[in-house]
Amino acid sequence: MRQSQLFTKTRREAPADEVSKNAILLIRAGFINKEMAGVYDFLPLGLRVLNKIIGIIREEMNSLGAQEIFMSSLQRKELWERTGRWSDDNVDAWFKTRLKDGAELGLAFTHEEPISNMLEQFVSSYKDLPFSVYQFQNKFRNETRAKSGIIRTREFLMKDLYSFNVDREAHQDFYEKAKESYKRIFNRVGIADKTYFTLASGGSFSAQSHEFQTVSDSGEDTIFITNEESKEAVNKEIENKRELGLKAVEVGNIFNLGTTFSDPFLKFKDENGEEHPVYMGSYGIGPARLMGTIVEVLSDEKGIIWPEEVAPFRVHLILLGGPTAKDTADEIYKTLQAEGVEVLYDDRDLRAGEKFADADLIGIPTRVIIGEKTMASKMLEVKERNSDEIRMLSIEHLIDELTK
Repeated sequence: MRQSQLFTKTRREAPADEVSKNAILLIRAGFINKEMAGVYDFLPLGLRVLNKIIGIIREEMNSLGAQEIFMSSLQRKELWERTGRWSDDNVDAWFKTRLKDGAELGLAFTHEEPISNMLEQFVSSYKDLPFSVYQFQNKFRNETRAKSGIIRTREFLMKDLYSFNVDREAHQDFYEKAKESYKRIFNRVGIADKTYFTLASGGSFSAQSHEFQTVSDSGEDTIFITNEESKEAVNKEIENKRELGLKAVEVGNIFNLGTTFSDPFLKFKDENGEEHPVYMGSYGIGPARLMGTIVEVLSDEKGIIWPEEVAPFRVHLILLGGPTAKDTADEIYKTLQAEGVEVLYDDRDLRAGEKFADADLIGIPTRVIIGEKTMASKMLEVKERNSDEIRMLSIEHLIDELTK
């Protein structure tokens, strides 16, 4: 992508009503646009990052043997009345609406009830189990306050995975595999060293749950670390007798649902024809929330520092100089593209200081500068976003580093 043609520009200031670091940086860098409090659009740079995070999560879900589906956001009132979760006394975050005939509907904040209802048509025997399904789908929560940028929004993308097993033991085996899959996700997006497997309340889902909490000053939760080596913690909401709690952002959660959402509706018959309820688990990650958390913990006073796997581009190619330098930069741009390297090419007619400030703000991992110095030496000036070191490399050496 040539930066001169990129939709959106960087901004010096974010909207005056933004207080979270992630929203301020993402808006200023041109990744997102604010529609209203708690509602954001993803622009080309932001969508590239979001899709890379989704790709990582999808790979890990597929590795569990889960199958991807896509369900409706519109929800029938009677499904949720089965479990008591339609009542605003039990769930206060519903967005509810009505059809023209007066029938009341909801916009889903999760999907345990509808997935159980759907599977009543498909599960009848032990031979139908186990299996798991997942989706990436917009959820809606009528949040009282939405001041954390894309970490807490009223409309948000959620990956929700649901597992179905014949008994508690089989469920627990899958639960452990899902836990390890989540750990790999947080490692790949660059926040594993700050993320803790945390015992927590289950809310309206279960008696207890496990959360993945990333330590950050912007966090709305407080956790107490119980084992630093194994990255384990407990949420203050279930144990508040300790001192030295850390602020943290919940980036994922997994629930042992037992038979809460399947009994008495979703049952199967065993080898002897006896009927049993299905054991369920649910497992959530918000890709946009994860993106916002990455910005919160991996940024500096100049801007964002994206990890390689989720960066919008791998290389930021910056042209400084006249027509000869431009010819060279054009050739390097084409060469990198031909080698499969994703490149944002800053071909704009701006001063060097403006280009460098934008590069720091946008946060692409590797910066390659084409100017008078490189023209004279026939080498490329290469700098990593998270380092002050400048290296002089040949194009062949650079490609080798980027593609190995």
